[in-house]
Amino acid sequence: MAEFTLHDLQCFDAVVRTGGFQPAAAMLYRSHPAVFAAVAKLERQLGLILLDRSGYRVRPTEAGLSFHRRTLSLLRELDGLRVHAAQLAMGEESEIHVVIGDLCPRPHVLGMLGRFFAQCPGTRLHLHFEAVGGPWERLFDDEADLILHWVDKGDARVEWVDLCKVSFIPVVAPGFLPERIEQPITLDQMQALTQCVMRDSARHSPQQNYSLIEGAPQCLVADQGMKKEIILQGLGWGHLPRFLIEEELHDGRLQSIAGRHLPGRTDELVVARRRDRPHGPIANRLWDHIQQEAPALRRALEPSRPAGQIPTNLSRKAQVETGR
Repeated sequence: MAEFTLHDLQCFDAVVRTGGFQPAAAMLYRSHPAVFAAVAKLERQLGLILLDRSGYRVRPTEAGLSFHRRTLSLLRELDGLRVHAAQLAMGEESEIHVVIGDLCPRPHVLGMLGRFFAQCPGTRLHLHFEAVGGPWERLFDDEADLILHWVDKGDARVEWVDLCKVSFIPVVAPGFLPERIEQPITLDQMQALTQCVMRDSARHSPQQNYSLIEGAPQCLVADQGMKKEIILQGLGWGHLPRFLIEEELHDGRLQSIAGRHLPGRTDELVVARRRDRPHGPIANRLWDHIQQEAPALRRALEPSRPAGQIPTNLSRKAQVETGR
C-alpha cells in the first residue's frame, strides 16, 4: 500500500464535512480539481471506495464512515501538536487578559490573581468585568486568555476546571411583598412586582436572561453590587449569589422567598480557556495556580448559616416591625 499524506486526509475530511468537493475546496482554500484528485488518490492507495458519488451530495460509504472516524482522531492529534509547538516557541507574555464574570466572589478571585501576578512583574494583567454572556463573547473573540465564569461544558472548543458552586437565592427586603401575597409564592404573584435583572454585557451575541419572569417590570443593572443595593432599598426583588448576602440573610435585612415555584438555582464557577489556541508559559502557570487555589475558594464559599426564609406564621405587619 502506498503512503498517503495528511493533505489527502484533510481533503477527505473536508468532503465528508461539507458533502461535496466544491464546498470542501472552498473550506480548504484549494481548487476543486486538487481536492478531487487527493481523495481519488487516497481511495486508490487504500484500495477502498470511501465516497458514494451517485447522489446530489457526496456521502461516505460504510467503509468511508469507519475510516473517517479514525481520520478525525489523527487530525485532532495534529492540531494538538501544532498548538503545543506554538506554545514551546512562545516566550513569556508581556500581558495577560483575564475576564471576571458576574458569578465570581470578587475579593477572593482578585486576591488569587494578585498573589500570582505579584510574582510576575514582567507581565501586565488586563482585567475585564463582564456579565451573563459577556465573558464567553470575549473568549471567542480572542480578547481573553481565560475567563472565570460558567461555561457550556459540551463545547469542544474550551477546556475548563471546576472551581466551586455558586448558589443564587431569590430575595426581597422586609416589607417589599404586598399583604395579599400568600405562601407558597407563585410566579403569577410576583409578575406585578419589579424584578431586578443583570444586564447581559455581550455586544453582538444573542442576549441571555436567567430566572426572568416574562411580562414583569424590570430594573436592569450592570453588576451584582448594584443589584443587591436596589433590593436592599426595597426597589425590586431578584436572585443574588449567596456569598454576597450571607450577613443580610442572617440579620434580616434580606429574606429568602425560595420555594416550590421559586427554587433559586446553582451555577458552576469555572476557569476556562480555548482548547484550540496556544497558551504561553505565564498563562499556563496562571492556569495551574488557579487550580491549586480552587479548594480554598470552595471552603471560603461554604454557607455558614441556612438562608433566612419569610416566616409563614407571622403577619406581614409583624414581619416588618420585627425586621425579619
